[in-house]
Amino acid sequence: MTHSSIMVDVGKWPIFTLLSPQEVASIRKACVFGTSANEAIYITHNDEVFVFGLNCSNCLGTGDNQSTIVPKKLEALCGKKISSLSYGSGPHVVLCTEDGEVYAWGHNGYSQLGNGTTNQGITPVQVCTNLLIKKVVEVACGSHHSMALSFDGDLYAWGYNNCGQVGSGSTANQPTPRRVSNCLQGKMVVGIACGQTSSMAVVSNGEVYGWGYNGNGQLGLGNNGNQLTPCRVAALHGVCILQIACGYAHTLALTDEGLLYAWGANTYGQLGTGNKSNQLSPVQIMMEKERVVEIAACHSAHTSAAKTQSGQVYMWGQCRGQSVILPHLTHFACTDDVFACFATPAVMWRLLSVEHEDFLTVAESLKKEFDSPETSDLKFRVDGKYIYVHKAVLKIRCEHFRTMFQSYWNEDMKEVIEIDQFSYPVYRAFLEYLYTDSVDLPPEDAIGLLDLATSYCENRLKKLCQHIIKRGITVENAFSLLSAAVRYDAEDLEEFCFKFCVNHLTEVTQTTAFWQMDGPLLKEFIARASKCGAFKN
Repeated sequence: MTHSSIMVDVGKWPIFTLLSPQEVASIRKACVFGTSANEAIYITHNDEVFVFGLNCSNCLGTGDNQSTIVPKKLEALCGKKISSLSYGSGPHVVLCTEDGEVYAWGHNGYSQLGNGTTNQGITPVQVCTNLLIKKVVEVACGSHHSMALSFDGDLYAWGYNNCGQVGSGSTANQPTPRRVSNCLQGKMVVGIACGQTSSMAVVSNGEVYGWGYNGNGQLGLGNNGNQLTPCRVAALHGVCILQIACGYAHTLALTDEGLLYAWGANTYGQLGTGNKSNQLSPVQIMMEKERVVEIAACHSAHTSAAKTQSGQVYMWGQCRGQSVILPHLTHFACTDDVFACFATPAVMWRLLSVEHEDFLTVAESLKKEFDSPETSDLKFRVDGKYIYVHKAVLKIRCEHFRTMFQSYWNEDMKEVIEIDQFSYPVYRAFLEYLYTDSVDLPPEDAIGLLDLATSYCENRLKKLCQHIIKRGITVENAFSLLSAAVRYDAEDLEEFCFKFCVNHLTEVTQTTAFWQMDGPLLKEFIARASKCGAFKN
């Protein structure tokens, strides 16, 4: 991962503009939190931990209550390899390390630090009770409660419990980590998330459980009564949930088939249903979109985000104070950027790892390998230039090549295939289309590609070319496009170009292309145009 992409990543978060370019370049993981997104913690490439910002409720863990715009090192955490981090709005901070240790500090009025007291934590202290023998792999915080998930699937909760969010069966605050059991007994928890005053868990067979505050239906149980112990979301029976995310009072869930469900509060459109009505049970959203691979929400905001298989990122809910009631396609590459630019406050929904972006989807990997000499096993020569491809991809994507490769004996299979009936830009655009599903060509070349698509029976490509040509037609190129459409028997397109020429008759008859048109075609055009009464004036 290059440093330049790191700078872009963190640079979208306003608080990081306080740092020098060198400091920004050193960041490997980071988290922005606080009621006005004015506090941050970051981990460098050599595993040192720094904090800076307002220091509300000692949540920077520096041992004093001073604000600082200059990063201060947290010696107690340096070298600890932080793997998961969460924060509450008190604020308090809870994190776990790769060794499975849990540390907490900050506001502690409800024992959310899990050390049995309600004294503020001014420096990071390890949470020991009941967790020492456990290897913790993930932590999550609500506004004033905390949860920790162990490697073997046990879940612990502590802190504020006025609505049952600790899952203990009562509403008494929980001063130290307590194992959440009841319905979760004997089940392996694999994912956790907290709303402000509610808690959710996913177990290994894909079932979802919720407990705590349910006034907006955020537990997905079909009612709005609070739950003091985990309750299964029965409406999701028959689907397998992989990931769960909680906003302030709404919940998102992602299935193993890439389907997205949402429920709970919807005042800002954060469910993405197209209206602002709360939903007490899961509703499927983004149905007409492609498969979803990641969902994002954060308990201090009413914003939702999702990423699809091809890398498109959508956002909805409260976006910079506006209500976006349907998933809106952004130009971002990751869901984290949605929270940097549109959430209020602009806090992170997870510990941002500036390394995670090197994962490529299948579609992105294919795009990358087009015309790549390193991995290709076949090349085309067109107009003396080479285009590098992969036989398997061509076979999978195109009937023409499937037939062509079958007709060659393996030993006769050429390493280079000569192409002389199409130009280089046209043939390259066609091969690139097989890797990317898209075409980027000027309308004049799109005509040649249309010819190729016709002779290779590629119907979707034909439609794409016609779309490019219709969008790109001008007075200057209208006649050459018309004659090309006639030459390639593209009747629909021919009709379109003809009408365009008739509608702009005065201008097009003054272009050179008009007088260079071959005789029969010119005659036919004049005859047809006269029939329409185009030459009356």
